[in-house]
Amino acid sequence: MAEPGDVAQRVQIANVEQAAAWDGDDGDEWTEHEERYNRTAERHTNRLFATAQIRPGDAVLDIGCGCGATTRRAARIASEGGALGVDLSSRMLSRARERSAAEGLTNIRFERADAQVFRFEEGAFDLAISRFGVMFFGDPVAAFTNVGRALKQGGRVAFLAWQPLANNEWIRELFGVLAAGRDLPRPQPGTPGMFGLADPDDVRRIFGSAGYAEVELEDVSEPVMAGTDADDAFDFVRSLGVTRGLLRDLDAETTARTLNNLRKLTTAYDTGQGVFLNSAAWLITARRP
Repeated sequence: MAEPGDVAQRVQIANVEQAAAWDGDDGDEWTEHEERYNRTAERHTNRLFATAQIRPGDAVLDIGCGCGATTRRAARIASEGGALGVDLSSRMLSRARERSAAEGLTNIRFERADAQVFRFEEGAFDLAISRFGVMFFGDPVAAFTNVGRALKQGGRVAFLAWQPLANNEWIRELFGVLAAGRDLPRPQPGTPGMFGLADPDDVRRIFGSAGYAEVELEDVSEPVMAGTDADDAFDFVRSLGVTRGLLRDLDAETTARTLNNLRKLTTAYDTGQGVFLNSAAWLITARRP
């Protein structure tokens, strides 16, 4: 895979730090755990598509498409139209193309692109969707203005984004264990990252400033699945880059105690049908006038 800096010379990038992360370790991790991440967010994905109401003839733009699961689903529904998936991760896009070819999908394509500045064909899409891929823009007003130009008049958006940390048990509990008594910095709503669109008033301001109408936020409180059982969930969470990073500076005794607490956590949330923790997201919908 080309180095992020080499690729950035050929692709216009505004969100340089995000591009370096997603075209590096973050993208590699998501590719490695592709199926697990899809399973974790399965209920959220179903809610997204129920609201998006894709039609057979639609042209769909999928922002932050990752390994392309949502893009492929959109392309299958839009059988007489098509879908374009964009992402910052070269490796994830490569996997997306492989999966699409294996399924024989011919109405789908992928581009490595920063949606904040990418020159989309104006008025080319009926609908833009995203499953947790639109919270990372350094200038969200500019980004959603740019996406809006790509939509036809009356075109719609349906985006999933996380609510604040306090509403997301799965992240809160995990970081509580991994903090191991340390006072770790907490991600702030409104900054590029998981909680970039967590504040509903900020979301309405951003989309209003970007020229959208009928901006609505629907509460999506669905559990996330961390694993099929406690052991599976522990193995998954233990392997994550964020876990390895937070354990790196701990001494051996504290590391062992923290891992034991992590195993207790996955055991506590094992329902017998999987390890589920509560989550809260916004399903943001809006329309280009």
